[in-house]
Amino acid sequence: MQLSKLAEALGAEFTGDGDLILDQVAPLQDAGPGALSFLANKAYRKHLAGTGASAVVLKPEWVSDCPCGALLSDNPYLLYARAASLLFPEERSAVGVHPSAVVADTALLGNAVSIGPMAVIEEGVELGARVYIGPGCVIGRRCRVGADSRLLANVTLGHGVVMGERVLIKPGAVIGADGFGFANDDGRWVKVPQLGGVRIGNDVEIGANTCIDRGSARDTVIGDGVKLDNQIQIGHNAEIGEHTAAAAHVGISGSTRIGRYCTLAGASAYAGHIVLADHVHCTAMTGVTHSLSEPGVYSGGVPAEPNKKWLRNSVHFRHLDELVRRIKALEAKLDKKS
Repeated sequence: MQLSKLAEALGAEFTGDGDLILDQVAPLQDAGPGALSFLANKAYRKHLAGTGASAVVLKPEWVSDCPCGALLSDNPYLLYARAASLLFPEERSAVGVHPSAVVADTALLGNAVSIGPMAVIEEGVELGARVYIGPGCVIGRRCRVGADSRLLANVTLGHGVVMGERVLIKPGAVIGADGFGFANDDGRWVKVPQLGGVRIGNDVEIGANTCIDRGSARDTVIGDGVKLDNQIQIGHNAEIGEHTAAAAHVGISGSTRIGRYCTLAGASAYAGHIVLADHVHCTAMTGVTHSLSEPGVYSGGVPAEPNKKWLRNSVHFRHLDELVRRIKALEAKLDKKS
């Protein structure tokens, strides 16, 4: 696409030769002729002057250092994302049902649906217009999948899962398996029937091998615009608010409510039956054991340090309570003297 046409499609200003052709994307330091790159983090500004890219998406205040064409934006990463989507539009799969797929007679298929090899569509399923079901997927009975949603290879939906439009689920994800519910009978575990479902909003993305459990009595709910990375576990009855994003290995226990516009960094974990307010941001490895009622950034992990130092500190950790008591006692004595 010509730089000028790309800028027009994006509603962005550009500098340089509007006729130059962009046909690939690449990082600043690796880009060559025809490549579109971007500069969003000032730490990479050192690579700008020497880039071989034909055009770079960057902030207006950096354009004087740019040796090539430029697309200007106060949010270069966002504009780059939109530009890359225009340069590389998503390929649509062939419409129709593969001969090896198994589709129940009672399933309702919308217009231009695509169902891949070895997929299984069970009784009472409803697939909206232009839905794509990839190879090996299993769509349980009475599931509803909204228009323009895409389930890539080997996705499993348990019975009764309801999802909105434009949902993307990546390979291996399992939505609607039984939640982890057991009652104790004198040391033996008795399974509690998991009778709820899973409700997923519009424009949700769910990463590879992520698992979302069905509710025990009410539904597990994933709000509009939520983005989930790979290998995340969401327990039964949990609720994830609109436009929250969670990175890989996040674990959310049952009946936990996460607010809207939150970010949950990698390997952070959330105890059951707690509530996070809107706009809460937890850094990597944070363990959240109680509700967070105020927006803000929270951290709870212990950063890595040399092993010898860690071992010395770990000895002191065992005596923290004793040290606190001694300090309080000393403070009390000082207060009496003053």
